[in-house]
Amino acid sequence: MAVIDLSQHNFDETIANNEIVMVDFWAPWCGPCLQFTPTFEEASDRIREATFAKVNTEDEQELGLRFGIRSIPTLMIFRQGVGIFSHSGTLALADIKELIVKATGLDMNVVRKELGEESE
Repeated sequence: MAVIDLSQHNFDETIANNEIVMVDFWAPWCGPCLQFTPTFEEASDRIREATFAKVNTEDEQELGLRFGIRSIPTLMIFRQGVGIFSHSGTLALADIKELIVKATGLDMNVVRKELGEESE
């Protein structure tokens, strides 16, 4: 599956309309981001349980601010519209696969309840 480029115009829709979305926040001047791109693209081809997307923080600064991106690359996983994981730095393909398996196994009712309790 191809990696989706996200912007202000399609971010919320993409997160809402896909069960699991892994987002790579990156910038074209970031060496580690560019080195990670082939791994991320390979993950999108091999892992069918998730949608893979990228946000160019240079072009989409508002999205970077919205999610508190302070270093890049930063990887985030959303499941059923809820942010469930955030990691600054790159990951190996095996680690991405493991994270998607764990995300798939989460009881989202429990996650929502815990998030609700934290925000009260």
